[in-house]
Amino acid sequence: MILIAERINGMFKDVKQAIADKDKKVIQQLAIKQTDAGATYLDVNVGTAAADQEGTMQWLVETIQQTCATPLCLDSQKLAVIAAGLKVVNAENGLILNSTPLNKKDDNEILDKFIEMAEKAGQKVSIIALTMDKNGVPQDTDTRVAIAAEMVSKAIEKGFDTQRLFIDPIVLPVKVPNAQVQPGNILSAMEQIKFLSDPAPHITVGLSNISQGATERSMINRIFLAMAMSHGLDSAIADVLDQDLMNVVATSDILTNKQIYSDLFLKVYSSSTC
Repeated sequence: MILIAERINGMFKDVKQAIADKDKKVIQQLAIKQTDAGATYLDVNVGTAAADQEGTMQWLVETIQQTCATPLCLDSQKLAVIAAGLKVVNAENGLILNSTPLNKKDDNEILDKFIEMAEKAGQKVSIIALTMDKNGVPQDTDTRVAIAAEMVSKAIEKGFDTQRLFIDPIVLPVKVPNAQVQPGNILSAMEQIKFLSDPAPHITVGLSNISQGATERSMINRIFLAMAMSHGLDSAIADVLDQDLMNVVATSDILTNKQIYSDLFLKVYSSSTC
């Protein structure tokens, strides 16, 4: 399971304040704690509060890299913010550019541009692509899969390894009216997306989206994660500091034959990911 740790994000109050104060300690402690908890990548998102988003992205990247070698996931739909991060990031151990739709009303070539940026940055740079286009987020399985298929075709056409492509079928909050049908649509889409190419693209989600605004957030996240892993999910932007959630990852890996069972599997999994 590829775990992209979500907490270095300007939408969280502590990170927002740290950005405003240029307090490196808060950011670096989050980087270390999430790495120790088992993060494969650290998501880096400036949020919406910073006036200078490009400069803030560079400050966050440099601050994290001063104390932590964990690969980063530069998170912004703004090309200029991603480009700013690329100027200072170390991509030798891997890097993800998060995220791009297929296209936008004002930019029909945005996926192409993300692919070009990834190629220039190195062979270990991947992309998260959202199954949305200029019409917005699809409300049904078929449209999600159709957009994903077009993304995979675009990657193959440009010689971009499909294993460097992460497809995000876009999880919506379950609390939103009429959204209860969405989890089923997403799971069905995942099953189909993994057969779009050989090798298959990765499938990821912003896990916390599903519980946004709800009570019992951790439980909702955990249960959906287990369901999604059984339908092909192999990556998630998630709270790796939630130990119960990490236990679900370990147990799901056992039950889907990705790890060998032992009575100490939770301890073994924890020690193998730190």
